[in-house]
Parts: sequence; structure tokens; C-alpha cells
Amino acid sequence: MTTTRIKLILAYDGTDFAGWQRQRRGVRSVQAEVEAAIAKIVGGHVHVQGAGRTDSGVHARGQCAHADIPEPFAGRVPWQVALNCILARDVRVVAACVAPPDFHAQFRATSKIYAYTLWHERGYVDPMRRRFVWDVPPLDEAAMDEAAAILVGRHDFNSFRNLGSPVGPRGTVRTLMGLWREPGSCPAETVWRARADGFLKQMVRNLVGCLVAVGKGKATPQDVRLVLEQCDRNHKLPTAPPHGLCMERVFYPGDPDDARAPGFAAPARAAAPAGEEADHDRRDAGSGGSGALGQP
Repeated sequence: MTTTRIKLILAYDGTDFAGWQRQRRGVRSVQAEVEAAIAKIVGGHVHVQGAGRTDSGVHARGQCAHADIPEPFAGRVPWQVALNCILARDVRVVAACVAPPDFHAQFRATSKIYAYTLWHERGYVDPMRRRFVWDVPPLDEAAMDEAAAILVGRHDFNSFRNLGSPVGPRGTVRTLMGLWREPGSCPAETVWRARADGFLKQMVRNLVGCLVAVGKGKATPQDVRLVLEQCDRNHKLPTAPPHGLCMERVFYPGDPDDARAPGFAAPARAAAPAGEEADHDRRDAGSGGSGALGQP
């Protein structure tokens, strides 16, 4: 059967999903819902490949995916409109287009940006934001910047992966191109962004948990350096909860590094390196802002 590859940019509220990856029957996942929506249009199952496997409760604004659609549906169907008419309201197709046959959402990605949002107002959490922020006290941001600068670069991030998660042939070495903070959508919020050529499972949540511990005065930047150098996940620095995390952007060869493409919330300011590999979230990334900046 002749097929055409389409590229999708997806946004979703991860609160009620068990993550991106298809799960056992009766467990809701983003991948399964998008596949079911496509099946209603083409009359049969089509595999949808995502750029990364976001965990349960994690959100996305710029998840990229591809699917091979049977002819003549691929070129005739307005995929963004058609899928959004079928999908539940907590997952949307932000953009859709025909892709080259060799495009691969996972293996062609060169980097990703994840964002983690902190809420600092002690009197309340905005009910409209509670699903998307981690409620923390006011923090020592200068100390957090210092710790973030230590983490930027090419390192073995074994200390910041989910304990017990499998490690692929690439191992646990990644290049974190940037880890920086920016103002959030209101004065009570701060957003930490991370860009790298790949992320281990729960790596961003572990990095943010580490920074928050520093901001609370429960750890020092030098403690962070020691944890990083020990390459051992058995430490007491916390893991940030999933609901503050969002996949913002996936980069591919030829993408303008500062483009505000549909579905991508923030421009990147650091150069995106090339890389070859597949891992839990294949690739991710961070770039410059008001916090720590770095080059590999």
C-alpha cells in the first residue's frame, strides 16, 4: 500500500493521561488517542511515532509526531481540522503537514526544550494554573543560577535519571546546552527551561528538584557538583512533580534556531548541536535567558 508521511505538532494537557506511550487496554495515553482518531478517518490502524515519551501527568505544547497515511487520504484530508474534530479537548493538533519520506520524529530530532513552571505566591495557587505549576516558597534564585551553570555542558547525568529505568546503548552521557529561568505568565511564576541533545527518563524533573533544593537552602551549588560527579542516583535531592513540566519544542536539521514556529512557545537562543541516538526522550534542550547559560 502506498503511503505518505505526515508530520504533526501536538499540544496536550497531560493531567488525565498515563503519558504519551500506548498503555494496556483501558489506560488513557496520548499516542493511543491520536492513533484512534486517525483510524476513524482512514478505516484502519496507523502507528503514530512521537519525538519523546512524556510521562504520566507531563504536558506538551510542541510534541512532534509522524504517521504514514494510506493514499489517497494523506493529501486530501485537512489533518489539523479533521483530527481536532475527533480528539478530546485535552489534546490538539497545532500544525500538520506532509513530511519527506525519511523524516522521523524521534531519530531525526537534534534537540528538545522542556519547560518547568514554579509558583511562588504563598497565599494561594491560581485555580486556572494549578495543573501546570509546582507550588514552592520564594527561592534563592542566585544560588539556583550558580547550580544551573554547573549542570550545563556535556556530562554523565546518571545521577539525574529515574532509578531503575533502562539505559540504551548511548548510556547516560548527554549535552545540556542550557538551563535557564525566565518570567512566567504572571508575577507569581518562574519558568525554568532546559535544552539538550537528549534527556534521560525524568531527567528534567530531577534537575528542577535539585535546583529547588538549592533555592530553599537545603543544598548548595557545590553539593550539586558532587552529585553530578558521583554519577549515582542514590542521593537525597528531590524529584519535581510531573505536572509542572511541559515539552515545548523539538528541533530538526535545518530548523531556524530562533523561529517561533506554530506550536512552539519560546525561541531558542543557543546553537543546537547535531547528535545521533535514541533514548527515553530521544533528545531535549535548553538555551539562554536570565538564568544560567552555557555551551557544551
